[in-house]
Parts: sequence; C-alpha cells; structure tokens
Amino acid sequence: MVLSGVTSPNLILLDKEWNTRESILENLSMLLYQEGKVSDQAAFLRAVWERENISETGFEQGIAIPHGKSPVVKQPAFAAVRLTQPVDDWPTIEGEEKVSLVFLLAVPLGDDDGHLRLLSTLSLALMDEDNVSALKAAPTVDAFLALLDAHESAGEKMLINASGQSLIVITSCSTGIAHTYMAAEALEKAGAARGIRVYSEKQGANGIEDEVNETQIREASGVIFAAALPPKGKARFNGKPFITTSVSEPLKDAAGLIERVLTNPDGIVNESNTTESPTTAHKRSFGSQLYQGISSGISYMIPVIVAAGLMMGFGQLAASMLGVTDIGNARYATEHNTMLVMCHYLTLYGNMIMKFMYPVFAAYMAWSIADRPGLVPGFVGGAFAGGLHYTFWAVNGGIPSGFLGALILGALAGFIANFLNQHIRLHKHLQAMKPMLIVPGLSVLAIFFINFYFVDPVFGGINKFLQQFITEHGASSALMLAVIIAALTAFDLGGPVNKSAGAIAIGLAADHIFPLTARVLGIVIPPIGLGLATVIDRFLVRRRVFDENQRVTGTTSLILGFLAIGEGAIPFMLRNPVITISINITGAIIGAVTAITLGSVQWFPLPAIWGWPLVQNLPAYLFGMFLGVAFIAFANVFVRYYLITTGKLKLN
Repeated sequence: MVLSGVTSPNLILLDKEWNTRESILENLSMLLYQEGKVSDQAAFLRAVWERENISETGFEQGIAIPHGKSPVVKQPAFAAVRLTQPVDDWPTIEGEEKVSLVFLLAVPLGDDDGHLRLLSTLSLALMDEDNVSALKAAPTVDAFLALLDAHESAGEKMLINASGQSLIVITSCSTGIAHTYMAAEALEKAGAARGIRVYSEKQGANGIEDEVNETQIREASGVIFAAALPPKGKARFNGKPFITTSVSEPLKDAAGLIERVLTNPDGIVNESNTTESPTTAHKRSFGSQLYQGISSGISYMIPVIVAAGLMMGFGQLAASMLGVTDIGNARYATEHNTMLVMCHYLTLYGNMIMKFMYPVFAAYMAWSIADRPGLVPGFVGGAFAGGLHYTFWAVNGGIPSGFLGALILGALAGFIANFLNQHIRLHKHLQAMKPMLIVPGLSVLAIFFINFYFVDPVFGGINKFLQQFITEHGASSALMLAVIIAALTAFDLGGPVNKSAGAIAIGLAADHIFPLTARVLGIVIPPIGLGLATVIDRFLVRRRVFDENQRVTGTTSLILGFLAIGEGAIPFMLRNPVITISINITGAIIGAVTAITLGSVQWFPLPAIWGWPLVQNLPAYLFGMFLGVAFIAFANVFVRYYLITTGKLKLN
C-alpha cells in the first residue's frame, strides 16, 4: 500500500498550534470531510471518539494514530498534523505521552482488511526512529509524504511475506479492566509491525468483547492466551498451536510472544467444551438464552443440593444409630454427648447449605445470559427467592417465592445486566466504574423493586396458597401433587423436564411444604424396572424380547438405578419413546402413590440406596418401589412380546 495514495497534500498539515486532543481530532476530521473522504463529519468524529474511549491510540516517539470506522467513510484515507508544541496528555498503553505527530485514519465500516493494511503499513513507516525524526523536521508536505513512502517497499515486502497470516489473542485480567485492553493493544501493534493480523478478544469485566468468529479461528496460525483468568470458550481453538502467558507480558515483549507462538508454541489446544463459560459467537434467541440459562442454573445447583443432602443425611444416620430421631431439635446443641452435638450441627449445616440452592441457581442462570455482569444480581435474586431476606430482616411467617421466584429473578437479572452492559458507554478513564459500580448497582436495585412489588407478592402468594391447600385438603391434594411430580420426574430420565421437576420438588421440601417421596421414587423406579425387564423376559414369555445390546444396557440401567442414575435407561427411551415413556410414567406414579398412601415420607434429596435408611416407614417405601418396578418390567416385556409376535417389532 502506497501511503501517499490514501491521502493528499491537502490532508497533511505542518506546524499547527493545536494544543488539545479534542481540537486535533475536530480539525483533522473536518479536513477529511472537506476532501470528500467522509460524508458526515459529526458522525465520523463520534466513531473516532468511540474508538478513543475503548483503548489508547498513542505510541512511543510522540506519535498517535487515532482511527474511526464508520459507514459515513467513503474510502480508506488518513489526515496528519505535525504540532509546534506537543500535546502532553495523549493516552498510550504505558501512560501518557507527549505527542507531536498525529495520523487520523478513516476506514469504511466492515473494511477490516483496509483498516489493518493501512494501520500495518503506517506502523512500519513509523518504526524507524530516524524516519520519525525526519518527519518531525520535514520542511514541506511533499517531503513529509516522500518520507512515508520511503518505507513502503519494505513494508509491502513484509506484508507479502506474512502470506496472510493471522493470530488470535485472548486477554483477561483479575479485575477485567486495564490490562485486558492494554495487552490486546500491545499485541495488535506488534502484529501490525510484522504484517500479521491480530484479532484480539477481550474477556474483561464487561464480558466478552470483540469475540472472534469461526472464520477467524479457522484461518489463524496460532492463539496467544495472555490471561490472568481461565479463558472462556477455549475448546473453540482445538487443534491450534498456542502459548500461555501472563496478561502483563505483552506490555514488555509483545513481539517476542508473537515469534514464540509461530515458532515454538507451548502445544496444541485440546479442551473439552463440557464446562465452558458462555460466549456469544452465535446470537441466541430469547427462548434459547432462557433455556440455556435454566439448564446452566440447574446443573450448578445440583451439587449444592447433593452436598446439603449428604450433610443432613450423615447427621441423621449417625444420630439414628444412637437412638435419636429428632436430631434437629435445639436441645441437642447443649447435649453432654459430643457425638449428638456434632450430629445436630451437621444437620443444621446441611440445612444452611440448602439455603444457597436458589442463589446458586439464579446466579448461574444470569451468568449464562449476561456472563460476569449477571452473577451479582442473579445471586441476590436467588437469595430473595430462598427467603434469606426474611431471615436477615427478622420477618416471621414470610413465605419465599421458591423455584419460580428464582427462575423469574435469575432470568431478569441476566437480561437487565446484559442490557446495561451493552448500552452504557463511558470514557475509558471511567470504564472501571461500569463493572464495579454502575452495572451491579443498577441491576441489584432493579431486582429489589421487582422482588418487592411483583415476585414476592405473586409467587410467595402461590407457595402460601399451595401450602394451605395441601394442609386443608390433606391426602387427596398430596396424592395429586405426588402424581404430577412422579410423572415429570420419570418423563425424560434426567433430562430438562426431570431436572425442572426436581428443582420445584426440592424447593417445596426445603420450605417444608411437601416431602420428596414422589421425586426420589420417580428417579429410581424407571431404570430399575427397565433393567429388570431385560433379565426376566425369557422367564415370563419363554423367549428374549430384548436384543443382546439392550440386555447389556439393561444390566447397566439396573445397577445405576440403585445409585439413582436414570440416564442408564435412556437408550430404551430413544429406541421406543412412546412405549417407554408412557410405561415409565405409569410405573413411577404407581410406586409413588402406593408409598405415600401407606405413610412413607422422605424429606432428604437422597434417592440412592444409601438414602433409604433416612426414609420414614421404609417398608412402605420399598413396597411402593417394588410395585412400580414390577409394573415397568412386566409391561415392557409383554408389550414387546406382543409387538414381536405380531410382526410390528423386530429384534436386531
């Protein structure tokens, strides 16, 4: 690229007495407008300031290269000015520099090629200290342009030798503010100097900015992780050479890092994407964001529930061995038997952990939608849903909004935080206020009002009504609710419907509204029943109705069922969904209703075999489970036998 070809003598001004950055950008943008390079001077100037507010454009040797990309730019161009007195406060990545040479670049929106090529060529021309000194002393505009073009041949050669190489840079720092942008800018500069495109993705306090796309990833020669935090979406770069370094290292030796990733990488990226943080490479619909948010929240909530259940279970089991069944009673806090005191507090500890079920759910739901800015308002919303405000404010009799409240507040926290993060624009010197003050402050304030005026009155009222309904109508309402919970739990064997039903059921149990008996039986009955069917088929109908692969799957399902893992039965559901799902639901309902009718109660979220000793009236529980398992096993065998003998089903 010949630099004189993208400017003109009228766009080069020497020895001007402009003493502020504002006046310089104003005058240079007006020059570009007057020369017909931009169609709207005000709109272009706004684009320049937007870029200025993102990161520094000052460099060493008293040079600044501000630039703006805008649809009002007709063609790539630049204007330049040499100042008689340097501007002493032009921001650079290393602080503020005295700037006396300013080049304002104008690039059409979407012309990344032209932008990088112009910036690279100009950077190469300004790398030579002697050349910069000559530019500062050039007597005429023609001499000034000649000095720029003197390095064009070398620059073009370097750009051509790069053969279109590009690199990806991922930057982040612990606070997600200054170093995140400074490291990216330093590597962009070093890449431009070598004719290498550098795409920098900033994973800072504002979430993911300038996220790289699939094409950029595919064409990149390597990836530099200059991060103080684990990179998000690392699995996107599988198969790419990479190096990992601190976020401060690019400020010291950006060129060395680029050389290292091209010639001596640390290895090849090979990451699982099962635990990746949310990214926004593909624009998600509202429904998709909501669904992924719920799934994310539930997946992070489950370990909290399991941990709480185990702590309560350990305390209850140990106490029962000592003949105590009401270990939660406050009198055991001062018991002379140290073991009982420990069991008492272990039970309370489990209850305390359970209180964080909704904060964790809502926080990670909001995080899935808005990334880091969603965590705080989501956590606060979950705390409201769990009723922690009633505890802290000493409000007696308050009914929390529960799972539905956590769902509403978690979603709103994510969408509000995401909206604020995307639409609030601040000067770069005030950027730290956005993630640390403005977004969390406004989002938690919004959550307070939404909870106070809508969620608590509506969904707390629903929970109160449900509690009163169950109390007033006794066994009939309990059985109706048990049927619903058991059916939803058995529907998809650990899938989203199952998990959503579990969240609601556990919430009801945590608020001591309705026990988990139907839920835990709905988890174990289908996999055990399907597994048993593959064992007894030849005894019931004197032939096999499951093929060899299904029998192996059945054995796995049977074993996993006793461990409360329903996913082992999923292959049966996938091959015959209508039959399997309907039989599973019916069997789970039979088992749950039978156990509850006979007086079985389980308050703890421990469906596996080790949780059975905590069940009140265990014989009724086991009898109900037996009936449910038997129905599923017998029904599957006889239905499949009928289909096989009538030619409607063939074994492989």
